[in-house]
Amino acid sequence: MSRFEIIGKAPIRGEISVQGAKNAVLPILAATIMTEEVCVIDNCPYLRDVDKTILVLRGLGSKVMRTDHTITVSDNGYCDCEICETLMRQMRSSIIFLGAILTRCKKAVLSMPGGCPIGQRPIDLHLKALKKLGVKIKEEHGFIYCYADKITGADIHLDFPSVGATENIMLASVMAQGTTTISNAAREPEIKDLANFLNSMGAKITGAGESQIRIEGVCELHGTRYRVMPDRIVAGTYLIAAAITGGDITITDAEPDNMNAICDTLIQMGANLDIGDNKIHIMSADRLKAVEIIRTMPYPGFPTDIQSPFMSLLSVANGTSILVENIFENRFRHVDELVRMGADIKVSGRTAIIKGVDELYGATVRARELRGGAALVLAGLCANGKTIVDNTEYIDRGYERIEECLSKCGAHIKRVN
Repeated sequence: MSRFEIIGKAPIRGEISVQGAKNAVLPILAATIMTEEVCVIDNCPYLRDVDKTILVLRGLGSKVMRTDHTITVSDNGYCDCEICETLMRQMRSSIIFLGAILTRCKKAVLSMPGGCPIGQRPIDLHLKALKKLGVKIKEEHGFIYCYADKITGADIHLDFPSVGATENIMLASVMAQGTTTISNAAREPEIKDLANFLNSMGAKITGAGESQIRIEGVCELHGTRYRVMPDRIVAGTYLIAAAITGGDITITDAEPDNMNAICDTLIQMGANLDIGDNKIHIMSADRLKAVEIIRTMPYPGFPTDIQSPFMSLLSVANGTSILVENIFENRFRHVDELVRMGADIKVSGRTAIIKGVDELYGATVRARELRGGAALVLAGLCANGKTIVDNTEYIDRGYERIEECLSKCGAHIKRVN
């Protein structure tokens, strides 16, 4: 167990290179089990979720070696069809192995997934789609048993553009007999990154990043080397760190085209952004303006994953903002902790009304999930006095050594074990 100790009021100035994307690297690593050849994945961040994914891969029979930010996955000659229940409960994204295991083994056994307690994230869309591909499914005593003599392409319409369901369908159908189309597919950049990785293995996927994806089944996949895209949510978090402290930083190794909703909101609040091909420079006034209303939406709308960090910024903005969470029903778990620091926030259902205060004050607060934990770190950066953020293991699920990145840009933050 560890905690962050933060002394606020230090402007963030300097340069930060963006890590590889958590939400891209996990399904890419899962996909490596679908070939018996070697896959080399570059730009893999040091995250707790990546560590857990490596444990899942090893449990399934893969050989995994890590050298700095490169992970090499090779085959041991067999692949288990069952994921360890303990790991499933620790990491919700382990559900993404379902489609990959079915492709490799034609059967899969796993327990219901866990993860951050941000609300219901049912997997019924995953299972409904897999059934259309010819997979037989039985749910019993908290376990899911899946098997298929063969996987056959189908036309699948998603009732909601679920990222996880879209990825699982892609993984399950990439070696199916025939062609699969996904309509109302998730359009997130991480979907496109997974498709690009699979295509580099010999898959035939078109339309990723659009609302309709077409997957033409192939007979086999081969090994490849691939570089994971940068993390747009982490990049946005560091931009907010500069904005909330009146700082001046440059984010490098970024993909600004994937961050339009984030950048547009910061500009609307009064921050000065200079956006290049792969970098973003932000200069912030001492106090930014409130935003009339922000609604989280599937991509390309405002990302739910950046809602919590933005709430910290809105807490010290000039004026009143309204934030509506449309994706997860329990993603305001950080609000009570921000209020403990002096924020003026009222919540009704999925709507939060944030009245900006002149300043926040240091306090001992507790991270209850990943993005809410990052929001508390941001609040501590601008707070008057000392802030202690407990439960850093949540933050470590998605941010690589956040304290080191911020410290080198002038933040007074340290990790205490």
